[in-house]
Amino acid sequence: MPTPTTGTLKVPGATLHYEKRGSGPVLLLIPGGAADAGVYEGMAPDLATRYTVVSYDPRGLSRSALEEPLADQRVEVWSDDAHRLLSALSPDGEACVFGSSSGAIVALDLLARHAGQLRRVVVHEPPLVELLDDPAPYRALFAEVREIFRLHGAGPAMARFSEGLGGRRTEAPTELPPGIREMAARMHANLPVFLEHMLCPFTATTPDLPALRAAAHKLVVAVGGDSRNQEALYGPGSTLAELLDGQAVEFPGGHVGCTEHPQEFAQRLLTMLDGGQGRSSGSPRGPEDDARNVRSGAPA
Repeated sequence: MPTPTTGTLKVPGATLHYEKRGSGPVLLLIPGGAADAGVYEGMAPDLATRYTVVSYDPRGLSRSALEEPLADQRVEVWSDDAHRLLSALSPDGEACVFGSSSGAIVALDLLARHAGQLRRVVVHEPPLVELLDDPAPYRALFAEVREIFRLHGAGPAMARFSEGLGGRRTEAPTELPPGIREMAARMHANLPVFLEHMLCPFTATTPDLPALRAAAHKLVVAVGGDSRNQEALYGPGSTLAELLDGQAVEFPGGHVGCTEHPQEFAQRLLTMLDGGQGRSSGSPRGPEDDARNVRSGAPA
């Protein structure tokens, strides 16, 4: 696979580092958590046979430097960054977007506010715990993880985070793609940003259901087949699909299926981008439905 071309884009308050490879319509990949563009290295060769694949480091992470003091991050600012990237790199046509974890939350906000810019959006396990019947235990868990980080550092905080989500042990791949190996050190350096300034505000978000319902024909909600027993990861996606009168689609692996099974994951993604079964299709519903179904209680 040829080395991707790299570039930067100035956005309000930051300069974004992005990577581009392949040809065809633009497919923007939005990473989640403390990850950066490198997390999609294993999938990129398959995707780039059909698309111009664009991946990037979100603001404040890795090579995307902030130009202002670090503070709690806001989903709408991150989705505005994605919108600006697409405006620069796909100005003449509708693009596709894939986002995983917190990147899926960003992709949903992007679809809600800029649906005309997008042809298809696939979101994988957005941890929107406010959609669950009882989000309170997860609010408490995430606040506890942040406090452990403040008192004891990233290692103990991540251990508690994994334990609280019901993390499972998986066998490590025998050989990681170079981009993912290189990302590991960057990801470790990004953990303070994730634990202090992303985890709580992003998971407290509630999506704009009326806007998503209007664009539901462009949306695929995905969950990991190995995440079924992890309510905070599998549950929100399943619930969101139901609220949009659809059904979530299972992808290979768990929450990080794109690195566990990159080829299989990429092929599943290509199928969904081609219009494979599993798209959410909305029907008209009123504000009273959203009031009944979205369980709020934490600030967005």
